[in-house]
Amino acid sequence: MKESKSQCPLNQALEVFGDKWTLLIIRDIMFAGKRYFNEMRESDEKIASNILTDRLNKLEELDIIIKSKDPYHKQKNVYTLTKMGIDLMPVMIEIAHWSVKHRQVNDKDKMHVKELVDGGKPLQEKMSSILLKEFKKISKK
Repeated sequence: MKESKSQCPLNQALEVFGDKWTLLIIRDIMFAGKRYFNEMRESDEKIASNILTDRLNKLEELDIIIKSKDPYHKQKNVYTLTKMGIDLMPVMIEIAHWSVKHRQVNDKDKMHVKELVDGGKPLQEKMSSILLKEFKKISKK
């Protein structure tokens, strides 16, 4: 991995999340339960296959996701958030909350974000726990 130009915390985060695709992939895994390449490719934003491949590789290299073989279909890979990826949940919720307040968002997503915000820390901990169990199960293999 190339050396950072700056040790500034914001710069460090932007070097990881500085494009929209990276956060959308994390969103799909975290909130939509998407685990397969084609599921992510079919998201509303229609990410190109080459960009999806590049971002998944980058997220795996940074230990934000882990890739494993699907136990039911050995030709498919399953993508799961690691602890580091799961720790992004409060940030993802706050970014979405900001968008609901200041950008044009559809009603379905407004409701989803409202549920996440209203659920607060207890809901985040419950969701994180589910994702962490999935990660631990995959990482033991």
